[in-house]
Amino acid sequence: MAKWGQGDPRWIVEEREDGTNVNNWHWTERDATLWSRGKLRELLVGIVVENEAGRCEVSELKQVDGEASCSSRKGRLIFFYEWNIKLGWRGTIKESGAKHKGLIEIPNLSEENEVDDTEVNVSKKKGDGDVLKELMRTAGTARVREALGDYLKALKTEFTMGMILPTKALATQEVTVKRKLSEDAMQAQASSPAALGVRIPTVALHMTELFDATVEQLYSIFTVKDLVQQFSKSSAVLEAEKGGKFQMFDGNITGEYVELLTNRKIIMKWRCRNWPEEHYATVALNFVPTLGQTELQLHCKGVPVCKEENMKICWQKQHFEEIKGLLQLATLHG
Repeated sequence: MAKWGQGDPRWIVEEREDGTNVNNWHWTERDATLWSRGKLRELLVGIVVENEAGRCEVSELKQVDGEASCSSRKGRLIFFYEWNIKLGWRGTIKESGAKHKGLIEIPNLSEENEVDDTEVNVSKKKGDGDVLKELMRTAGTARVREALGDYLKALKTEFTMGMILPTKALATQEVTVKRKLSEDAMQAQASSPAALGVRIPTVALHMTELFDATVEQLYSIFTVKDLVQQFSKSSAVLEAEKGGKFQMFDGNITGEYVELLTNRKIIMKWRCRNWPEEHYATVALNFVPTLGQTELQLHCKGVPVCKEENMKICWQKQHFEEIKGLLQLATLHG
């Protein structure tokens, strides 16, 4: 093995303070699973098709099982994705005003098949309304496949931003820019065992969201296992006490509770599976009662620069929107 500094000149990680894979020579991989779930929801839910007989809409993402990832080697991107998707649709017959519901199932969206050949099965609950089922089977299927194509385009462009990195000539300039972005946040990471010799550029993130719930209801959704599993639609492990561990979204999110002030605040060490090893952000959730609602204030420090957008999507799509859906269900059944 060559000594440090005497090896293949394409390996110049030692010349970068953040240890980035310059010249794109080495294998890197990103887990696109959480990002994909949010993107699929964004593109599929809300699709509307209409004709002289009726109007139909994709109303919910009932299930999205599978995974996706992107790997880079020698400047070439390699994609893997495999999804089993179930959607709910609802429609109205224009002449009678009758309403009907049904399912759309996509059993195998993967790189093995072209989008236009992807199987899309449309079904409807028993009774009349076959005219709506036919509308979804024809125009609806076409729109669904179009949205799946948009997902794949986004996976290969939006998600992969930053994976094909500048060559050595631009490396120094890039490090300077990243260092300015992360100057205030690096101290926390420097104490991590994984940070010895490698500083990870990080940013802070702040978000607020209003929920139609009491502080007690909203706080319990983050600290009661059954409720976490309901809004995340996946298995979870929770030890809601100081020093307790948690695991959500089938292990894609893990961390530890640092502080819990009942119905007021939760502070957590928080990481996503595809972050640098042993790197955690600090997430603080403040529960603020307002008139008939609760404002959730999210303050997060230590997010890797390249994961900022994914972090926003994770909280907006996988947390906030799903929790609102859970609260609506609770209201309907209350």
